[in-house]
Amino acid sequence: MSDHAAHHDSHADAPHAGGGHEASHSHPTAKTYLGIAVVLTIITVIEVAVFYVPALHPFLAPILLTLSALKFGIVAMWYMHLKFDPKLYSWVFVVPMVFAAGIILALIVLLSRHRG
Repeated sequence: MSDHAAHHDSHADAPHAGGGHEASHSHPTAKTYLGIAVVLTIITVIEVAVFYVPALHPFLAPILLTLSALKFGIVAMWYMHLKFDPKLYSWVFVVPMVFAAGIILALIVLLSRHRG
C-alpha cells in the first residue's frame, strides 16, 4: 500500500474540513423521529388544554404563540435538519423568527390596550 493510500484510508471517517456535514453525523433513527413526534403531540395537547383553562384566557395569545414557535423550532431543527447544519444557518433562521414574534406580541399588546 502506498503512503498516499494509507494517508487517505486513515482519514476516511474524519469529518471534512470544508464544512461538509454529511460525514460528521449520522442520520437520526426512526426511534428519534418517533420521540420528536411524541414531544410535538404533548405540546399540542398542552395548547388545547390551555384553551380550556379560563384563568389563562388573558394570556392565551402569548402562550399559544410561544408553544407554536417551540413546535416550529423543533420541526425546523430536526425534520429540516438545521440541527446538523452549521450554526450560522440556525442563527439566520432563528433571529428573524424571534424578531417577528416580538413584533407580533408587541402589536397584540398595543392593539388590545387600544381596543379595551
